[in-house]
Amino acid sequence: METPYDWLTILVFAGLIVLFLQRSQGEPRDFLWQYLLASVGCAVTNYLGNEAIKLEDSLYHLAAVATGGATLAFIWFALKPFDQQD
Repeated sequence: METPYDWLTILVFAGLIVLFLQRSQGEPRDFLWQYLLASVGCAVTNYLGNEAIKLEDSLYHLAAVATGGATLAFIWFALKPFDQQD
């Protein structure tokens, strides 16, 4: 837990865990593969970001930010974390 990428991806992953646990009660609304895909997105974002810091390469930073944004967009549109469904 040394870089901002570590902290941000852990924060998003923790939110995924809470969402998964909340949604595992009651009628299924999501598929497990959706959470797996979002988790892999967090891992790839963290890897690219840490490599960007280690290599001091702005292209890796750009790839990490793009992957992180795509992961957040996937979570927002596919998992709909703030959807109030009864």
